[in-house]
Amino acid sequence: MSLFLLRRFINYVILTLLATTFSYILASIFENPAARFLGRNPRPSNEVIARTLDQYGTNPNTPVLERTWHWFTQLVLHGNLGKEINGQPVVHDMIVRSGVSLQLLLIGAILGAILGVVLGVWGAVRQYRASDQAVTYLSFLVLSIPVYVIGVLLMIIATKFNEAIGINFINFTGQYTPGTSGFWSVLLDRLSHIVLPTIALTATSAASYSRYQRNAMLDVLSADYIRTARSKGRTRGSAMIRHGVRVALIPMSTFFAYSFGLLVTGSVFLETIFSWHGMGELALNSVTQNDINATTGSILYVAILILISSTLSQILYAALDPRVRI
Repeated sequence: MSLFLLRRFINYVILTLLATTFSYILASIFENPAARFLGRNPRPSNEVIARTLDQYGTNPNTPVLERTWHWFTQLVLHGNLGKEINGQPVVHDMIVRSGVSLQLLLIGAILGAILGVVLGVWGAVRQYRASDQAVTYLSFLVLSIPVYVIGVLLMIIATKFNEAIGINFINFTGQYTPGTSGFWSVLLDRLSHIVLPTIALTATSAASYSRYQRNAMLDVLSADYIRTARSKGRTRGSAMIRHGVRVALIPMSTFFAYSFGLLVTGSVFLETIFSWHGMGELALNSVTQNDINATTGSILYVAILILISSTLSQILYAALDPRVRI
């Protein structure tokens, strides 16, 4: 296990450096950091603009390869990703915002995976019955609606609910209410803010996972070893849980790793809608404001998350299938 993790760590460091470097080059080519100065009144002189861009290492008059080499050496030798257009170090902002985003991502991913597996197994066992048809139609309905529309619909429902009970029970702006004190008050306030984005993220991921898990479970239910287990006296439920669900979860673990990127994309929109100041907001602002260093930092964050989810997927795969050794 230790050797596996060490090999993975070295491979992932190389992959992360490659992905981040290519993203820096692409951002340097297609983003125009000087554009944010051109609309100002009075407009700064060309010398001031060039001097400012030089400070951030984003002057388009400097060759891209020269800027990339300077940026790469700063990253490798000092762990420095440069500064954002507001003068804030990118690494510092990433550390602060990552904590905010991970709250939403981890809770949404775990709840979505558990709910998706349960619904998928239930749908397969009760194939073509009313409950299976209801879950199928509801899943396709959720998958056909963009996550930001789901977020807005949840906000409308929460507003109606708050008006009906006469108090602001569900909050949907920001991560917390400033000035709240006391353990239980702070806990309830945090829960009231996180409930809507979590529901939106959980619903979209559970809808996707349930379809995949249902198909995987249907393949397993017709397998010979399930019939063999039944012939040895096991009940239908025992045969499915001890043999069926475990085998059906193996492809699901791989699907979870490679669908995690879509979950990160969904969280970008949800953070914007619910005014969460996380990595999604940083990524969106960096692109709209032509902030090359912040754009690269955002891509680095996504690359690290996907590689970590890939590693967890392989560990889960080995735990479910004894024939696989890592």
